[in-house]
Parts: sequence; structure tokens; C-alpha cells
Amino acid sequence: MFRHLFLFDMPKPNLKIDGQAGQTKLQQLVHSITEAISHGTLKAGDLLPSVNQLSRNTGFSRDTVFKAYNILKQRNVVESAPMKGYYVAGESFKVFMLLDDFSAFKEQLYQSFRKNLPDSYAVDLLFHHYNPGVFKQLVENSLGRYSMYIVMNIDEEGMDPVLQKIDPNKLLLLDMGTPDNEKVNYLLQDFNESLVGCMEQGLEHLKKYNRLVLVYDHKSTPHPEVIVDAVETFCKRHSIPFKRTNKVAPDNFEAGTVYFVVRDADLVEVIKTCRSNNFELGKDVGVLSYNDTPMKQIVGGGISVISTDFEEMGHEAALFVKNKQKIARVLPTSLILRESI
Repeated sequence: MFRHLFLFDMPKPNLKIDGQAGQTKLQQLVHSITEAISHGTLKAGDLLPSVNQLSRNTGFSRDTVFKAYNILKQRNVVESAPMKGYYVAGESFKVFMLLDDFSAFKEQLYQSFRKNLPDSYAVDLLFHHYNPGVFKQLVENSLGRYSMYIVMNIDEEGMDPVLQKIDPNKLLLLDMGTPDNEKVNYLLQDFNESLVGCMEQGLEHLKKYNRLVLVYDHKSTPHPEVIVDAVETFCKRHSIPFKRTNKVAPDNFEAGTVYFVVRDADLVEVIKTCRSNNFELGKDVGVLSYNDTPMKQIVGGGISVISTDFEEMGHEAALFVKNKQKIARVLPTSLILRESI
């Protein structure tokens, strides 16, 4: 059963056409109808004005209106039926989620996010793999197509300019990247002070080893370089010999060393090299890893980690989407001690 809304015949129309700078009439029309649905002005089942009626009341050509309706149909925002016309589709709330890559802890984030949303919410999950061109293109293509935007920024240095094209009330920035706009919502990690605080908690365990080696290569991971200064500062404070290396080198692999790894690939190399040298993990060699995953809870008796709770990040992101309330949080980072140190 359709509810007829004579939107453009009312003295005060419910649907306002926003003539935003730089937008064509077609883009204005698509954007305005999408916004009206997002804000609840138009609801599932509401009948839209006919092509002729909308053309007459907006001054846009019939061709422009027809193209706008077709675009909205392709996006599953609008449906049409013979003798009925165009109406708002039943499932019109769509979420754009752009993550950096697909890893075990990102899967935790996504599953938590999806679990805490109503089944009626559609989520399009995409990945930019830290490619600036791909990131920009995916965001550009998403504009005006979604009710809310959840975006994992491409780096720690500010917010990518393309994100300024999204209504800040609909945008949630995840993981890293300080927003330039104070109106932008965010759920971020602290890669500096929180890291040092976690290492302070594990000082007694780390001091059992003769030195600490940080395995980190900024070319092979997007993890912010601030980790190098943070770990080195901690080591100097406690007179722990410190070394940074780009990769695990079996020739320089020594007992009495605690290895701090960022990439899971380097973690695998440390464990393999331990076994080949008959070193006991957590006794001869220590291992500390960044970002927790279910596998790290069981490998080698358990790998000690410094990590943000990505399930909490997903849960908080879902609350933002459902409640549409401003959020600006730096999530806590925790040390989880296991057998590896």
C-alpha cells in the first residue's frame, strides 16, 4: 500500500532541492532525494512525484528527472511499479565502510560492526590497500549514495581532502588520522603515549632480556613511524639496549633478545627462526606483537600483544550509525601478556 505525498504541491514542501556549488541539476536532485530518505522526511513505501510533476515544480527538464530516478533505482534507493509510479524502496539505509585491508583484526572489527546493526541496514565493505588513487576514487564514487560513511583513513597525517566532500555528521573516521574539521566524528588509536604506557606495564618482563629489537620497515607497513621514537624513548629510559631492523635476519638472530614486531609476516619469521635455532619462545627469545588476533592467543603458547580492542571499535561505530550522535574518542590501547615474553 503506497502513501501518496504531494510533496511539491504543499505550501511548504517537505523535500528541498539543495543547489550545492559544483553540482549539476541531476546531482542536486539525486542528492536531495537521498538526503530526504536519510533524514526520515521520506520513508519506505512513500510515493514520489511523477516525472512531470517533479519537472514542473523544480523547473528541471523531464529528462533530468527521469535520469535521476533511474540512478536512484540502480542504487536500490527507489523502485517503480506500473500504474503506481516511483516510490522509496523498502531497504533504503545503506552504509559505506572503507577499510585499509582485510586482516584478522579488521575482520573482528567488521563482524562486530555488522552484528550490532539492524538486519535491514545494508553495508558495502570496500578496501583501499593504502593506494591514494583507489582511496580517492572509491570515496568519490560513494558520494550521495549512502546514509552513513565509515572510513579508515589512509595515513596518520591529517584527513584526506576528499573526505571533506562528505557531510561531517555522516562521516566516522577510524583508526588513524587527525581530523582537520572539528565537526568530524572519529574513533582512533594512540600510537605514541599509550604504546609507551603499555610497555611500562610490561617492564618487568622486558627487562629479562639483554636487548630489544624493533622489526619495522615503514615501506612495508602503514603503521605510523612514531612507533620508532616511542620504543626507543622507552628503552633509553630503562637502559635497555635498542636496535631497529627492517626485517628478521636469521644470521643476527640472538638469544636473550625480545623482538617487537608490527607485521604478522615478521612474527611468523621470528617463530620459524626460533624453532630452527632450538630457542624456546618466552625464555631464550621474547616476542611482543602489535594488534591482537585469535591466532595470537594460541600460537607458541600465546603471543603477547599491544592492541586496541577492534571489537569495541566495531561496536562503537555501529552505535554511531544507529544513533547518529557525535563521537570523538581515542580508544585505549592495552598490553595483553602471554607466554611469549
